Amino acid sequence: MSTPTPIKQGNFVFLRVAIILQTLAVFAAPITAGLLLSSPSGRTLHSMSAYGVFTVALLHLVAAVLAWRPGGGSPKPILYAVGFFGLTLAQIALGIAHVKTLHVPLGVLMFGMSVLQLGWVSAGRTRVAAVA
Repeated sequence: MSTPTPIKQGNFVFLRVAIILQTLAVFAAPITAGLLLSSPSGRTLHSMSAYGVFTVALLHLVAAVLAWRPGGGSPKPILYAVGFFGLTLAQIALGIAHVKTLHVPLGVLMFGMSVLQLGWVSAGRTRVAAVA
């Protein structure tokens, strides 16, 4: 009979913090997009928010790997983090190319995914221990 390996809770806290920051960054992006349309400094602010989303999505990916490998958790959050990071790269490319017909809906999808992930980690579902 196998027993669960001990889980390092600090890695899961790091994952939760990364997802909270990701959700806030994705929430700020449409706000700065509105400023892009209404103020001269909006372009700079929206660019900064895009860099923020990219950075936090990368942080989320690192946190998911740390929660899995040394933390003893499930590898499933890594798949979500890789997918979200890929969508972030696509979102940046679409924004640079000014393809608003895909850029805006993808941003809405990303916000929904981030809120869903935030609810998932808030419910404690990442505390699945790996069996030895």
